[in-house]
Amino acid sequence: IIMLMTLDVHARDVVSGLIDSKAETKETFAWMSQLKFHMDEKTNTVRIEICDYVTYFGYEYIGNCGCLVVTPLTDRCYITLTQAMRLVLGGAPAGPAGTGKTETTKDLGRAL
Repeated sequence: IIMLMTLDVHARDVVSGLIDSKAETKETFAWMSQLKFHMDEKTNTVRIEICDYVTYFGYEYIGNCGCLVVTPLTDRCYITLTQAMRLVLGGAPAGPAGTGKTETTKDLGRAL
């Protein structure tokens, strides 16, 4: 239940931000920069998109683990790391100890 509440609060903040920025099309960066999951009923696959990075969900069971609180910094890390993967490069989050670099990377890995 905690994970659902965490994601619901993030979704509320995203919708508020989209309304405030007057995002009217799906090409708006505020919308494109969100991690989105699309189910294709015909092929029974889940497509994951963020900015111009696209991948397909692998249906790997990770277990019932917690979820990080998603902040604007988390969103920026997701964008940076997925763009690095799109360019077939690596990503190395940097910063002070204890700021969530490893957990953010692990959370993105669980989402993909």
